[in-house]
Amino acid sequence: MSVLSSPYFHDEAKAFEHLESIVWADGVVCPHCGVIGGRVYDLSGVRGKPTLKTPEGALRHGLKKCGECRKQFTVKVGTVFEHARMPLHKMLQAVHLIASSKKGISAHQLGRILEVQYKTAWFLAHRIREAMRSGDLAAPFGSGGGAVEVDETYFGVKEGRRGAKAGTAHKFGVLALVDRESGTMRSFTFDKFRADEVHPIVLNNIAREARLMTDEAKMYKKIGREFAEHGTTLHGARQYVDYKDRTIHTNTVEGAFSIFKRGMKGVYQHCGEQHLHRYLAEFEFRYNTRQANGIDDRGRAAHAMRGIVGKRLTYQPANDSADA
Repeated sequence: MSVLSSPYFHDEAKAFEHLESIVWADGVVCPHCGVIGGRVYDLSGVRGKPTLKTPEGALRHGLKKCGECRKQFTVKVGTVFEHARMPLHKMLQAVHLIASSKKGISAHQLGRILEVQYKTAWFLAHRIREAMRSGDLAAPFGSGGGAVEVDETYFGVKEGRRGAKAGTAHKFGVLALVDRESGTMRSFTFDKFRADEVHPIVLNNIAREARLMTDEAKMYKKIGREFAEHGTTLHGARQYVDYKDRTIHTNTVEGAFSIFKRGMKGVYQHCGEQHLHRYLAEFEFRYNTRQANGIDDRGRAAHAMRGIVGKRLTYQPANDSADA
């Protein structure tokens, strides 16, 4: 039996029940008045307005009414799925496909699997990426004195800079931090690789008692003095692990970058600068909830669905970005 044979991937009523069990695990929350565990009534058999496709009106699954503010709602209200015209069971399929694909799944492929138009699949994928975005104020990496790797990479071409070939000024800059102790990553974008952009990111996300691990870039030399230890490897001399101390290296963060680049080049192929932060959130999410951290595909999808609450994303055709 396939994972996608689960009832909530094919039945709309089961899909609402499944999403409710994840989002409302601690009790039903009214998105209008914010009451948790208050008086809530199930409204069964309610239908929407008649249309040409459904003259009798579509059945409104999962509809509830708050006994406190007297307003109606479903589990989709106040989430990235609000006002989505796609059936919920198809959107849950999309969440599972994106969460379980190590290097991502393109909007064209997603559209073919779900049998929806490309723009619908593209917008749905961005909704899911928004749900994957953390946005919380997590504790600094290396708080227990552990090692934190920091490295930068470049990829793609900025708008209007497609003629440039040498250097990195025409490419997107990405800075990543990996905490070896927790096996998690945080990624950020930067315009230029200089102190006023890079140093605040490092200082705000890494505890001072941490062991900072970088390559020999001069950018990290000064800021390395802020931490308990600063280990460097000479990549220019083809040294990728310190010969005396084998714990000094940046191989972990470079491994995370390799997955990101393979996905962006081999699957998505193109990314607009205005959407880069969401693609980073997608790869960061999958890295932090990977099998090595004890989370399987089902758990990863459930974790993504817990992030849908309190986030909205509106469709703007002017910001469209092609991926194959």
